[in-house]
Amino acid sequence: METGSPDDTGTAGAARAADRAGPAAVPREEPVWTGLPPGLLHMRRLLLVVWLGLLTLAGGVLPALFLAPAWSALALLPLALLAWGWVMLGRNWRSWRYAERADDLLIDRGVLWREETVVPYGRMQLVEVTSGPVERHFGLASVQLHTAAAATDATIPGLDPAEAERLRDRLTELGEARSAGL
Repeated sequence: METGSPDDTGTAGAARAADRAGPAAVPREEPVWTGLPPGLLHMRRLLLVVWLGLLTLAGGVLPALFLAPAWSALALLPLALLAWGWVMLGRNWRSWRYAERADDLLIDRGVLWREETVVPYGRMQLVEVTSGPVERHFGLASVQLHTAAAATDATIPGLDPAEAERLRDRLTELGEARSAGL
């Protein structure tokens, strides 16, 4: 026999209603996802054009000079690869995103094989901001997170350097606050 009225609005009644409804009734806050800036896509596409452009020239000019001119059709293969790579780079770039939540950082990526990495702030041991010469030329930086388990290391590539430094400082601050209780 239940006690209380059917319209019981107290905390015990609300808890019983949530228990009956199951986990779907518990409101979950959806994370706010942040995508990567377009500079990363521009950099990767430029590198694709440079390398495959050189291969196309070599495949078209050298066989035409040293063999028969019909062999210059070999240049069509790198051009097809360039077109395919252009589309794939765009799909890959759109698949990357990250979200900062109260207790952890989510990194989601992948087109064919989706991968979502959850890195709890308390488990972070080191947060690095790196930028190679090509990335610096395009005004980009990467944030790399290191944890105690090597398998959970995560990277967010192609961020604006100011955003990368802000993220590093925030993650370091949250990591220190969460690990202080351990």
